[in-house]
Amino acid sequence: MRFEELLDQVGGFGPFQLWNVALLALPRVLLPMNFLLPIFLAAVPAHRCALPGAPANFSHQDAWLEAHLPREPDGTLSSCLYFNHSQALPNTTLWGAGQSPGQLEGEPSTMPCPQGWEYDRSEFSSTIATEWDLVCEQKGLNKATSTFFFAGVLVGAVAFGYLSDRFGRRRLLLVAYVSSLVLGLVSAASVSYIMFVITRTLTGTALAGFTIIVMPLELEWLDVEHRTVAGVLSSTFWTGGVTLLALVGYLIRDWRWLLLAVTLPCAPGILSLWWVPESARWLLTQGRVEEAHRYLLRCARINGRPVGEDSLSREALSKVAAREQVVRRPSYLDLFRTPRLRHISLCCMVMWFGVNFSYYGLSLDVSGLGLNVYQTQLLFGAVEVPSKLLVYLSVRHAGRRLTQAGTLLGAALAFGARLLVTSEMGSWSTALAVMGKGFCEAAFTTAYLFTSELYPTVLRQTGMGLTALVGRLGGSLAPLAALLDGVWLSLPMLTYGGIALLAACTALLLPETKQAQLPETIQDVERRCPRLSRKRWMCAPLHVCLHIRDAYKHVLPCLGFRKKRCP
Repeated sequence: MRFEELLDQVGGFGPFQLWNVALLALPRVLLPMNFLLPIFLAAVPAHRCALPGAPANFSHQDAWLEAHLPREPDGTLSSCLYFNHSQALPNTTLWGAGQSPGQLEGEPSTMPCPQGWEYDRSEFSSTIATEWDLVCEQKGLNKATSTFFFAGVLVGAVAFGYLSDRFGRRRLLLVAYVSSLVLGLVSAASVSYIMFVITRTLTGTALAGFTIIVMPLELEWLDVEHRTVAGVLSSTFWTGGVTLLALVGYLIRDWRWLLLAVTLPCAPGILSLWWVPESARWLLTQGRVEEAHRYLLRCARINGRPVGEDSLSREALSKVAAREQVVRRPSYLDLFRTPRLRHISLCCMVMWFGVNFSYYGLSLDVSGLGLNVYQTQLLFGAVEVPSKLLVYLSVRHAGRRLTQAGTLLGAALAFGARLLVTSEMGSWSTALAVMGKGFCEAAFTTAYLFTSELYPTVLRQTGMGLTALVGRLGGSLAPLAALLDGVWLSLPMLTYGGIALLAACTALLLPETKQAQLPETIQDVERRCPRLSRKRWMCAPLHVCLHIRDAYKHVLPCLGFRKKRCP
């Protein structure tokens, strides 16, 4: 007997499962509010050098600033430099210039701001950039806050993935809640940049538990038929968090209070764990039959299934447990010991890196779209709703693999098209950015569902931890890739699009899981798909092309080349 048969007896999709999804909605809402928080937390408002001695009621203030600040190549006044000596302007009298005629000859000399900066407080009353002057020469430190945060998420993904497979999903979810609450409060009270970076990195480590635990904890209580609809439904809470962040950021303009607002909801989340069930699948793999029996009876009772103590006997559960029981503790090395599991792990690592790199590269850079930061964030949240519908329809008809590859390809094309748009075509750039955000979110939604179905129960959390580790590596590098515009203005966009394209091709090498039962053991994975030979690996590019042709043959029927078998 398999666990799927037990689940059929107690109900694979009913009030019990819907209640479980609702209880786990809060972590899904909190994740985007923390992951995308640097959009507001680390925003850099308009600024210029602090110029003491400026007349308070000077009628020609613009001219006075032009005399003291050099202009950038685009014609705007510099934010980081000022003239050593104020420059004379036609028909303008400079107050306190104190310059000699010789200073007007040749190229005027400039220097960095020695007395700090003055910031435009109309949009943000306070950010970490204004708090610790993370601008100009220090702008790299401002970008690095997101990198350190995602580095913490990377470490947390490894830790929570391994520990939740060893000690249980529910117990580690409690650890994630408590540590996120405590570390978030400490971050809001930071008195220095170093303290803030350390606490935010540790907060990222704690929040990684949400990303690793929530999806498998939902998935392991669902039958095959309803995994897709439940997975897409639960992912809409992420969209709610993205939209809610725009509203909270608009209402709270101080970074400390904003950080508190996205941290305090962890308190009711801790209380909600009283009703969250442990995974019966995991309990059986650990030989804990009594606990699994208790949860299965509760599931049957809530779903209205007439299952008694006798029909769901402990003997039947013991047989399932004997079949699925883990002989030894899970290890990350187990993901690479067998050929098929090694193939899945390597492909998922590349796929997750591309998904995270493109998603956060676009989401954390909301400048240059002709909208303010609140409008852009709200628009980015709104476009995720139709992307969920796209995923739901696509995974049911085209399957997980083609959906994953197609959404990543759409994101890569959107990035590439933005390279061709000139600065005068602002509306087209905005439309392509929104389209790319929709494809990136669709790829993210599919990746969680797809990866959870590829790994066996005994290694599902460990596998999710590994892929999330590599994914968060991509997320941590995405903010730093934006600094490549100093080398070439289009280089960041080219990098995001190129890696998304690579991930799309890699996704096509994974096995399809549409309408497939969740594998329980490593042997289930190895039996499901045979090992790829070296010759088939060498022919992988041909298989990628054939998959793309098959996906779009109804659009491009004129493709007349014949399919060649790989030796």
